Amino acid sequence: MVKRRDRKKILLCTFVSGIIVIAIVLLKTQEPFTVFPLHLVPRLEPSEVSTKAQPDGWCATPSDCPSDHLSFYLQTGAANIVAPKICIQNKLVLGAGLMNAGVGINIAIINGKTGDVVNTGNFDMYSGEVKPLIDFLKSVETGSIVLMVSYDEPASKLNDEARQLIADLGSSLIRSLGFRDNWLFVGGKGTIVKSNFEKLLKNDNAHNKYDGWPELIDLQGCIHQF
Repeated sequence: MVKRRDRKKILLCTFVSGIIVIAIVLLKTQEPFTVFPLHLVPRLEPSEVSTKAQPDGWCATPSDCPSDHLSFYLQTGAANIVAPKICIQNKLVLGAGLMNAGVGINIAIINGKTGDVVNTGNFDMYSGEVKPLIDFLKSVETGSIVLMVSYDEPASKLNDEARQLIADLGSSLIRSLGFRDNWLFVGGKGTIVKSNFEKLLKNDNAHNKYDGWPELIDLQGCIHQF
């Protein structure tokens, strides 16, 4: 006669065996699962994604600016894939999420006293015309802070008049801006003669991170209110 304790062991073994059989059947009916060695895992090419770009709503404005300064963060576009962004006081004011950024030169005009956004603009310097950019720059009022970022191609349609208007806002590198260069700039109309907030990364096939474009660049800082 089988004792009660032995009967429980038999039932337990039968139950476990059944689970194993079911698991084997399920595994045989599933699609094969392949584990790749680390060096064989497919990787995105540089032209597909920027390793430096941050999510569109993400801003990295400094938190330690003096009370009479405005904090800002700028990020150029990455190739022709990732749109640029402009942030003021940790708030996105130009970017893909706001649908006000595009190919060419992107601009945000800020009231130098209040920090309020006065206007934003996007100007296609490859297939567009330079006149809308010139008119926009001429409309900038004294006491305004002007922030500019490039995306894809910012220079083909730039002429001497447009470059001079940007130079008048404090840019010292606008004369050197060329085809597919990455460039960002913070200046102003009224008090700034030469801005310290400017970067230029030249399009150079020997050093480009992407296929035909340099790596994106970014910049953050504090700018004195007018």
